[in-house]
Amino acid sequence: MQNVNSIFHKSIVYSIVGIMIIPIIATLVYSLSSRWGATILPDGFTFSWYGQLLTDQRFIAAFGRSLFIGISALALSVFLIIPAIFVVFYYFPKLDKVMNILILLPFAVPPVVSSVGLLQLYADSTIPLVGTPWILIGTYFTIALPFMYRAVANSFEAINLNDLMDAAHLLGASTTKAFLLIILPNLKKGLMASIFLSFSFLLGEFVFANILVGTRYETLQIYLYNMRQTSGHFTSALVMTYFLFIFLLTWLASRFSRGIK
Repeated sequence: MQNVNSIFHKSIVYSIVGIMIIPIIATLVYSLSSRWGATILPDGFTFSWYGQLLTDQRFIAAFGRSLFIGISALALSVFLIIPAIFVVFYYFPKLDKVMNILILLPFAVPPVVSSVGLLQLYADSTIPLVGTPWILIGTYFTIALPFMYRAVANSFEAINLNDLMDAAHLLGASTTKAFLLIILPNLKKGLMASIFLSFSFLLGEFVFANILVGTRYETLQIYLYNMRQTSGHFTSALVMTYFLFIFLLTWLASRFSRGIK
């Protein structure tokens, strides 16, 4: 009976996975096909669409812009959030409940509403932010905040922060030195997981990028949107390249997290 239940559960899981993989396989085959009309299988296969994509200077520039904005937003997040979480957990632990509510605010307001509000706020500002990558970096920081805070907060809860700090103080270390040399190395797993998760999410963000900067600073998602009217084979190659990059990031995050002791 247990064997039958095991087979049944596996068949359900494999069926769900198979259904999810079918669109990916279809997109991959279409991106490799030279021509695919009213036939079941394509007329031929080619890598020319990928070659055309990877030699497109506009694509390379858009990809580089997305990397720059995502990495900058995450660097700002790490620089500000980790010390803030340390202060909350070490000095004001009761504020953790308040922080758990505050970090959900970016999800409480729809991106379209936030974008319009930012446009009205900075449209007449003496500092030209609208249409520049700097407004996206600040916006992406707020998007990454919930992922970063929750993952790093879980790591703080798992390392017995007060005991480690007390032991460091007994050995003569200052609070700053104990934080840098003892606490930070123990946060690597949670920090790396949150960074890769946030980066994957930010790389696919479209609404803020489209409304706040648009074609004035074309990111990867804006490029994909603008190229939607071109060849379907080319667009499929673009989607698969994006998917494979995200898959590689996820795989590296998993391997790196397991490798950290």
